[in-house]
Amino acid sequence: MNALVQHSLGAAELGVLLALVRAGTLAGAGQLLGVDGSTVFRGVQRTEKALGQRLFERSRAGYRATEIGLLLAQHAERVESELEAARAAALGDAGAVVGTVRISTTDSILNSLLLPVLPALMAQHPQLQIEVSASNEFANLTQREADIAIRATGRPPPHLVGRQLGPSKVAVFAASRGAGNKNRKIDLSTAPWIAMDDALPAHPWVRWRRKHYPKAVPRVLVNSVQSVFEGIVAGVGVGILPLFLARRCPDLVAVSDALDECEAQLWLLTHPESRHLRRISTVAAHLANTIAPR
Repeated sequence: MNALVQHSLGAAELGVLLALVRAGTLAGAGQLLGVDGSTVFRGVQRTEKALGQRLFERSRAGYRATEIGLLLAQHAERVESELEAARAAALGDAGAVVGTVRISTTDSILNSLLLPVLPALMAQHPQLQIEVSASNEFANLTQREADIAIRATGRPPPHLVGRQLGPSKVAVFAASRGAGNKNRKIDLSTAPWIAMDDALPAHPWVRWRRKHYPKAVPRVLVNSVQSVFEGIVAGVGVGILPLFLARRCPDLVAVSDALDECEAQLWLLTHPESRHLRRISTVAAHLANTIAPR
């Protein structure tokens, strides 16, 4: 191995590269490492100079790893995993699951399905830390924005390893406003709707409403399923919700049958290169065995 490369590509340098891959910005990587962004910048520059090639593409949006950058990040994850195992062994618990696992999901899945199953996982693995980000956008697992993604979709990205957790059925719901109103009929063509048209115009739920009730114009537009849920509970109007979310609130009543056209599968997704890391496989197995969207 070239002496310069050997000197400039140790565990510390790999850790800097992995942090930048995960964070996407110098400031974010510095926060992960407990240093300032300029330190990260200088570290990456030294490594790129030693290798004679770029590890990141720079843009106003941040830093995006090149192919060789991603390859080194995979090796860095293995080093990180071994270091975690060594620390656990030094503490006298070689079987401990140690480290951070980052999960990407939506706010509705987070509140209804993920948070309720985390206490048992955390009690079993006290040295494990979970970071959750909730967004409508798929996290880029290839760029290591997250370790695990949980999504309701008909078409998961083909480059990820997935496991189906079960069907996510949906229906139109309204606020019951008392037991006497639970059987009332609602004309969905004239009812006030709360929906996500602007935020997710191609979403199957939006397409379904436009197809079956073309004259129904939403009175309130929001940017997430959780906001639709909160709006219906508040009495704003009717809207489409997954059954797993609606069942949390006894004051909601289904005013349609299950919408077969909108049914999706709930998927647990990981990257094939990192799914065997102990902390990731442990969390993924727990979630797969405990999350039930039905």
